[in-house]
Amino acid sequence: MAFLQADDIADLIKTTQRDLGRMKWTDISYNLQEYVALPMILQREKVSFQSGYGIQWNVAVATSGAAKDTELYATDAVNVSDVMQTANIPWRHVTTNYAIERREIAMNRAPAEIVDLVRIRRNDAMIDMAKHLEERFWTKPSASTDSQRMYGIPYWIVYPGTVSGNGSFAGANPAGFSAGAGNLSSTTYPAWSNWAATYTAVTSTDLIRKWRRAATFTNFKAPVPSPSYATGNNYGYYTNYNVIGPLEEALEAQNDNLGNDIASKDGRLLFRQVPVTWVPYLEANTANPVYGINWGCLKPAFLAGEYMREEGPTPASNQHTVFVTHVDTTLNLMCTNRRMNFVLGTGATAF
Repeated sequence: MAFLQADDIADLIKTTQRDLGRMKWTDISYNLQEYVALPMILQREKVSFQSGYGIQWNVAVATSGAAKDTELYATDAVNVSDVMQTANIPWRHVTTNYAIERREIAMNRAPAEIVDLVRIRRNDAMIDMAKHLEERFWTKPSASTDSQRMYGIPYWIVYPGTVSGNGSFAGANPAGFSAGAGNLSSTTYPAWSNWAATYTAVTSTDLIRKWRRAATFTNFKAPVPSPSYATGNNYGYYTNYNVIGPLEEALEAQNDNLGNDIASKDGRLLFRQVPVTWVPYLEANTANPVYGINWGCLKPAFLAGEYMREEGPTPASNQHTVFVTHVDTTLNLMCTNRRMNFVLGTGATAF
């Protein structure tokens, strides 16, 4: 027996609209479950610089050796040595834009309007910016000749591949940058290196043990107070699900009173009381990295007045009925103390 439905009545279809779900839409234009760089990091951790064609900062790379044992009536020998070097990075620029035709606006208004067309166009542009910055944030330029890409996390926190033992300050110059990160070479100044370690299994005696060691060995405290770019130890931990999943299972195994929730620890993983953040972009990284980023010394840097600066709508130069809006950002990542950051990986690949 055939059942009569609304779609079968021709006059009803011709004279009646479907429910249009006005002013709302489902967005499946992005492919990651979460974007960490733009909404979480670049907005929260950013530091602004007023001017300059690039960014430069000072690094004390040694001491003069003036301290020594002495005796009564000893003859003074005052040593003055050069102990300072500078690091620097250039600005990088990103942009997104959207346009609308004047007559589109006239058509896209009540009562025919279903959704705000301008809002759709702007939403599209900003999602594209988030996707672009996520990729740039978790990767690095292949070589110093790249004059467009920003210096992402692997530029500053280098994973050299397999690191022997329980880890060391093995994260030296990033590949393709022989002058070093920030144009300060780790070959000349070994202390200008990040901690790195290789693990095999996500267990308490392998990954977790090396993670704890990395967090301890990168926790530097100056013996004498001095002016510093760093704003304290403000660590964040970032990894993929191949690491987070087994750790959440290990966390549940520690707890004898889980109740009825079979996933009671999901989304609640902490390391030293700091949440461990899942980064979907790192799912493709077969080395299953764990980044320990000290936001006290690694900062997204922006040129003052040029953070998500939106200009427009202005008429297009050769289309008098078209109005264009541009969103521009001038930025780069800067790290004033590389040895206060670390990365752990399985050794499957250098990234």
